[in-house]
Amino acid sequence: MGSTDTVVVEINNLQRSLLSDPTSNPAGADDDEEEVIYAASFAGTEENFVKYHTAQWVLYSLLLVLAWGIGFFMLLYLPVRRYVLRKEIRSRRLFVTNNSIVYQVVRPVPFPCFGVLEKEKHVLLPSVADIVIEQGYLQSLFEVYSVRIENVGVRRPPSDDVQIQGVADPAAFRKAVLARLAYIRTEAFARQISSSEDISNLRTPHQQGAWSGRQEYMPPTGELIFLQKLEEVGNSVKRVQTLIEERHSQTSESAV
Repeated sequence: MGSTDTVVVEINNLQRSLLSDPTSNPAGADDDEEEVIYAASFAGTEENFVKYHTAQWVLYSLLLVLAWGIGFFMLLYLPVRRYVLRKEIRSRRLFVTNNSIVYQVVRPVPFPCFGVLEKEKHVLLPSVADIVIEQGYLQSLFEVYSVRIENVGVRRPPSDDVQIQGVADPAAFRKAVLARLAYIRTEAFARQISSSEDISNLRTPHQQGAWSGRQEYMPPTGELIFLQKLEEVGNSVKRVQTLIEERHSQTSESAV
């Protein structure tokens, strides 16, 4: 009876362990999350970013005022526009993980009372060709930089690349991405070398076996000596035949 009770207890424990919720373990919850290597900042450029877009909006408004008069409504919308810009840049997140570049932003709609638009973009590091830092004339007046992520492969127009404005230190971001990309390529190259060495090591025993098989078919030393003796006998027979022919020719000449 005691052994039967023990078996029943073990079966119950096994069932509880199988039916337990895997999310109850907080330690393993973060196992699949990627490690953040570098996180870009937008905090120091908020004012310049808002001023740059405000100046751009005012210029467009003035041009449209002269054209069709729509610019008056754009100028009235300017305070809401500035509010949307501040909300947008404060929500931006840009960081580099082990395998990708992640860009997150929560952008209010043109009329904030109707909600927000969430956007998350992942760019795999092996597909990155370069990080381009750009600054136009109007951006240079407000010290605002644009970061453009170029992709490997067929060249596409710059408008199709991921473009991010307002990064506080674009040079540091570019350096972090290129350093991680160089590490990934070096690691991939090392794996290729190790795999080629493994293949060559697997082929070496077969080549050694084939070479040893060729050595086994070489004639022994006794057979070589016998062949040399036969060659010497053949040479001596040829000499005797030559001497007999010379003597025969001499005797024939003397008889004449």
